[in-house]
Amino acid sequence: MAASGRSRRGALNSGVAMDETVAEYIRRTVLRIPRHEIMETLTKWDFLSKAQLQTINMHQIKEGISQEVVKLCEENSVSIKEAAILDMIYNHIYQNKRIWTVYQMTKVAGEETDSFNLADFKYKFKRSLRSALKNVTINFREYEDNAIWIRIAWGAQYSKPNQYKTTYVVYHSQTPYVFISVSSLRSNIPLLCQAMVHASSYHDIREMELRSRCLDSLKDIVFKRYSQTFQTYHPRPLQERNVAPEKVDPRIIQENKREKERIQRVNQEVFGDGHQPKLEFAQYKLETMFKGEPEMDILAKKEPFRCVVKFSSPHLLEALKSLAPAGMADAPLSPLLTCIPQKARNYFKIKERKGLLSASCLGP
Repeated sequence: MAASGRSRRGALNSGVAMDETVAEYIRRTVLRIPRHEIMETLTKWDFLSKAQLQTINMHQIKEGISQEVVKLCEENSVSIKEAAILDMIYNHIYQNKRIWTVYQMTKVAGEETDSFNLADFKYKFKRSLRSALKNVTINFREYEDNAIWIRIAWGAQYSKPNQYKTTYVVYHSQTPYVFISVSSLRSNIPLLCQAMVHASSYHDIREMELRSRCLDSLKDIVFKRYSQTFQTYHPRPLQERNVAPEKVDPRIIQENKREKERIQRVNQEVFGDGHQPKLEFAQYKLETMFKGEPEMDILAKKEPFRCVVKFSSPHLLEALKSLAPAGMADAPLSPLLTCIPQKARNYFKIKERKGLLSASCLGP
């Protein structure tokens, strides 16, 4: 019934010209979708009827497919609201194309958590944001894991919202964590944070210095869903497993067998047995004093030495986990590297404190 209703509405309004900016936005969104997933994405969108979808010729170049989709949308008198929903579906499927930053909200000490009401949350969020900025479009979409996705397109006092530079927010109700991905308009983050705090009935919000392209891994870290259970390294015997004995050629001599077993034991203590959360980088900002021979000229300067050290990898924690077994590092690794999931951050500042080298990751 819903699909046929859309078709009838399109037939009645087929003479109404669609906004060119909306048409162009839909065309570009379709072009971003891989060809083999265009039909599935349009089906999830649920704006075009099944009959309309069947008319699309999928055996042509993507430009032709996008033009046919735009034509069908024009028949249904699509608005920027529906176009934004299509963009939300795309970004939910390809969420790893964005960089996500984790924020944590806090309440006043002793204050109880209120029951969550989605309608009330939406109303408060919109009212708070639009009281500070009129030209803004806000869209909400709920998903099965209790995640509320929010899409915000920002405008200015005399300009329409820019649909190509959107901010995405993912919020799990009844939790204090907010995942935010911005385009280039970081100046609007304070307004966004203020709206989140107001709508969710919290008192304050802070950035956690934890970022990644993998949204699910960020959730695993802050919701404590990863396998790493260490606090500090404490040697203990490995638990026996029911593993079939490996067939080894008797002519092969295993050198340093005890050392390899120790490294395996230490690695299991530090990283656990399961897969690590996926992070692409860890950054350390150093503000430390040089230490060495007094006659060195550089030591006469009282200013701390400042530099940034960045570790990058498609899967940084798994790469760190493999260093010791590969013989490329001593075991256990430095806590500055292994504390990333436990401390829920991958941006650190290392500086002098009371004459000793210290790191913010080792603090509370």
